[in-house]
Amino acid sequence: MRGLGTLINTVTVLGGGVLGLVIGNRIPDRIRKIIVQVIGLTTLVIGLRDVIDTKNIVFPLVGMVLGGILGELLRIEDRLANVGELLRRRFAKQSSESSFVNGFVTATLLFCVGPLTILGAIEDASGKTPQLYIIKGTLDGFMTIIFTAVYGVGAIFSAISVFVVQGSLTIFGTSLDSLLSDRMRLELFSAGGLAVIAIGINLLEIKKIRLGSLLPGLVVTPLLVGIFATPNGLIHLL
Repeated sequence: MRGLGTLINTVTVLGGGVLGLVIGNRIPDRIRKIIVQVIGLTTLVIGLRDVIDTKNIVFPLVGMVLGGILGELLRIEDRLANVGELLRRRFAKQSSESSFVNGFVTATLLFCVGPLTILGAIEDASGKTPQLYIIKGTLDGFMTIIFTAVYGVGAIFSAISVFVVQGSLTIFGTSLDSLLSDRMRLELFSAGGLAVIAIGINLLEIKKIRLGSLLPGLVVTPLLVGIFATPNGLIHLL
């Protein structure tokens, strides 16, 4: 069944959020903090693993720089924050503005950015057993428990983002896979790894990075590969 993986992932996020609301107050602050830190460290490792697979770091570097500039011009981070604020006002007026928005934006980007999201969409679109989204859903569900305990109900609304983003990618998954060469896919995943590293840095509170602004880089990077890449991994100029 096409789209089954997206449904499973959405349900695990919702389930994790409900469980987080139930047991969240019973988790001491120091326990919440250390768990988020472990998730942050793990996220850094996952991102680094994807980045080092690149054949030429110039592609993800330039792609993310150009994408970041475009993201700032389009004010994507601010628009994501506005969506989170609108949801807070509509559904969770009792939540503080910062905690709701932080929970929504952080969970949305963590769950929707990265190679596993794209690879899972391609697998889900094929109609095969969505193993990747089942794995991802398990991880996302656990992290939603923690994020809901830390940030409140805002993290639960990331399920909407998961459904929309992964559902859309699944719909276009077959076409997406046919459009990307192996090299384009590799560098796309490396660029995604940089974004995942940024998520880890934010979770560890090392430095606040405007993650939403980096999203266009996931489009720019494979385009650069298609235009400038050579089979040996070097760059040719037009």
